[in-house]
Amino acid sequence: MMHPGLTLEKRIAAELASYDGVMGIYLDDLKGNTIAIHEKEPFETASTIKTYILAALYEQVEKGILSLEDSLIYKKEHFVEGSGVFRELSYGTTLLVKDVAALMMVISDNIATNMMIEYIGIDQINACIQRLGCMDTVLHNPIDFERYERLGTSTPKDYASIFTRLARRELITPKASEEMIAILKRQHYNCMITRDFPPYFLDSEDTGEEELIYVASKSGCMDACRNDGGIVHTPYGDYVIVMMHKNFSDPIYHDEHPAYVFGAKVSRMILDQYLALEGRLRL
Repeated sequence: MMHPGLTLEKRIAAELASYDGVMGIYLDDLKGNTIAIHEKEPFETASTIKTYILAALYEQVEKGILSLEDSLIYKKEHFVEGSGVFRELSYGTTLLVKDVAALMMVISDNIATNMMIEYIGIDQINACIQRLGCMDTVLHNPIDFERYERLGTSTPKDYASIFTRLARRELITPKASEEMIAILKRQHYNCMITRDFPPYFLDSEDTGEEELIYVASKSGCMDACRNDGGIVHTPYGDYVIVMMHKNFSDPIYHDEHPAYVFGAKVSRMILDQYLALEGRLRL
């Protein structure tokens, strides 16, 4: 039996003692155990705000106000620098709403995001965020790095609450939750949560066996932050993990950024604990 003094909180604190920055953490094993560190502190969202935008889209679709089958036209005013493929396409390109939403989430396309913000409406997005109970979260403006220094503000606790409801199929509706999870599972930028996971667990194609672990997540990074959050599915069930970083001294975007390195260490520590306790964060 694990010694009661060897708590996960103490192990995380020891790991982060040499970290040059602030990491906010919220963990939920969906069995009554949560771990929270700086969970109510505000952090810049970067692209994690796109998860809230996706929820707002599905809320409007479920109400019959919007439709995933509507068509959106890529216009010059949507253009913005950053991640994605829309910037390589011609103005006038037309895609269905569901496809624009997929680009926003799967490859974090910034132009697709601006198209979705225009389609839903920034006020409607923020109203949905409030209705979801995320009182410390706001989308400030569309993505425009020349005009705005920030995109959104949230907390680890707010962001984790979205994934907790998704994991329980309670975000908007069960059907909407299933569809959003399917999109989040395809997200390309798993820069933190799965970075230090054993490859064997994640690679069903090469091992020829059932995929033991998958992640439905959305990360985000800007000069002031590096964030990741999502649902980790294991043979023992699901858990929710959110890690948000700020106040670090390294402004450069690179794979060995301390936020990624320390975030990955904490994520692996949590995975090991969850597997060792067969589906719980605590005994």
